Amino acid sequence: MNTIALLGQPNSGKSTLFNQLTGSRQHVGNWPGKTVEKKDGTFDIRGTKYTVVDLPGSYGLSGNSDEEVITEKFIKEGNADLICVLVDASQLERSMYMLADFAAMDIPAVLILNMMDVANGQGKTINDTLLSQRLGIPVLPFTAADGKEYDKLKDLIERELKNPHRLVTKPAIQGETADANDKYAWIGTLLDGVTTASSSEYRLSKFDQKLLRPVLGKVISLGIILVGFLIAMFICVPVMSTAGMLPGLIGPPIANFLNGLNVHPWLVSVFSLLIPNTLYFCASMSAFVLGVNIVFGFLEEIGFLARVAYQFDGALSKLGLQGKAVAPILMGLGCTIGSTTGTRVMDNWGQRMLTIIVAWAVPCGSIWSIIPVVSNMFFPVWGTALVVVGIFAYMVFLMWLVSKVFGNKLVSEDQRAGMIMELPPYHKAHWGHILKEAWFKCADMFKRAIKTVTLVSIIFWIFSYSPSGTVESSLLYKVGITIEPVTKFFGLGWQTFMAFVSGAFAKEAVLGTLNAVFAGQSNLADVAFHGYTGSVDTMALTGYMTQAISGAEALAFIFGVTFSVPCLMALSTTYKESHSLKWTARTAVFYIGAALLLSCIVYHAAALVTTFVSSL
Repeated sequence: MNTIALLGQPNSGKSTLFNQLTGSRQHVGNWPGKTVEKKDGTFDIRGTKYTVVDLPGSYGLSGNSDEEVITEKFIKEGNADLICVLVDASQLERSMYMLADFAAMDIPAVLILNMMDVANGQGKTINDTLLSQRLGIPVLPFTAADGKEYDKLKDLIERELKNPHRLVTKPAIQGETADANDKYAWIGTLLDGVTTASSSEYRLSKFDQKLLRPVLGKVISLGIILVGFLIAMFICVPVMSTAGMLPGLIGPPIANFLNGLNVHPWLVSVFSLLIPNTLYFCASMSAFVLGVNIVFGFLEEIGFLARVAYQFDGALSKLGLQGKAVAPILMGLGCTIGSTTGTRVMDNWGQRMLTIIVAWAVPCGSIWSIIPVVSNMFFPVWGTALVVVGIFAYMVFLMWLVSKVFGNKLVSEDQRAGMIMELPPYHKAHWGHILKEAWFKCADMFKRAIKTVTLVSIIFWIFSYSPSGTVESSLLYKVGITIEPVTKFFGLGWQTFMAFVSGAFAKEAVLGTLNAVFAGQSNLADVAFHGYTGSVDTMALTGYMTQAISGAEALAFIFGVTFSVPCLMALSTTYKESHSLKWTARTAVFYIGAALLLSCIVYHAAALVTTFVSSL
């Protein structure tokens, strides 16, 4: 079969090795019947095709989680011809625990000592020849991030498939009767004389001494992450700006060509406006993924993110998360897409999905272009300041609420544990690997997102398209008017509800939608798909809105649109990262429902306060 399986603990470098071997020739989904990610792909060695399976990362094979059950079953059923067991050479004793569990299985295997560059940076040397003699299987010192080392890995795989080796040294006590002490005793005997270190004591640098302080360290960490995010934006903005030219460059020629053929106006708008803007959406999404992965791939590789994870592990454990979730969550302040893709650093699918749902509670950068504009129409400066404070306060509450609603379903109590880790030394980044990984993720995101974004865009287009160009002839208007008695209960009239819906498509479309529904001067489909080129006159819009709706409705709208579904692209990214339509739908339904409930509470509370103040 020529099937190779990668076995190792989370963060052992399996994903890096898998991506380097398979490139774009890979398939990602979920294991049948399980919400656990399945990755398999192919690569060639001298014209022969090989299949590689990246088994779910887990800390053992005791069957305490879905990841462990799947991995153990896959190996025992003989689905692989060769198991590549990856261990972290810089934390050898701890990461060999997986090998202690695997040793009970009579399966051909090789041991890959990954992250040798980190081990060398710590002053450690490993006698791989002695370790190989004791185990009875080949041991390969390796650095997965270094593309130059893959020829020797492929040579080893080719040799072992022809002449496989099995472990000859196994723990004295195996199976269910073995406990952690038995396994670590076996590991200790196995590694005796194998590893040496140039220094028995690791001294923290002056920077680390500050970075690991309880308060100062958190401030420094947050500052560096935010600077990293700005650099990521600096990288992706030129690409996004170039992509933003697509609708203007190709839209008009397509429209002129189709109009010359007397094509129906609806189809003309689809091909000249919807499709070019869908390409723009997907290109912008992918560009942001590129920038984020370059910057945060660098911070992870040099060892900085390990310090950040340590700093915030205690706080995030209250949400059922590990400290490494802090970076994706903070990225949500800029863009939910970046925070969603950033969850790939999490140990397992449950942690990743919970981090995504929590990160949705963070208002993205686009919403902050809406909040002050609408708030200043109805409230003084100090009132807008209170609105902002209220938004951040509710954000914290919503993150806690999400962890309570979804936490136990995704990360059960018995799977929650604080991080146990050794801080890796700072070391040089492998820029070739970082850029290659970032580009691969960017291209993969574009390829997978284009289908989902196009489908949902067409659905929204059907509802927002207006044959006459006026809002009143759109299907969305007719639906809004019909259900207005219901939406009024939630504090939203038909105009604000339509803007609420368009905000779920793209937050950038909200002000244009408000202008279209209150001033009636724009085609709703145009503004929703960024085809509306005229600037919104906020002074004129203020006059229309303040005459048509109350301050209570405006406040309800602000909170509702802020905490609803971030946008279509975030929804698509969540589906592509989770590989679960069920959990993506659950997340969307929860946030839409919670946003409408919040809008209802805010509206009726504000109306009561207004009535009370008026009666004084």
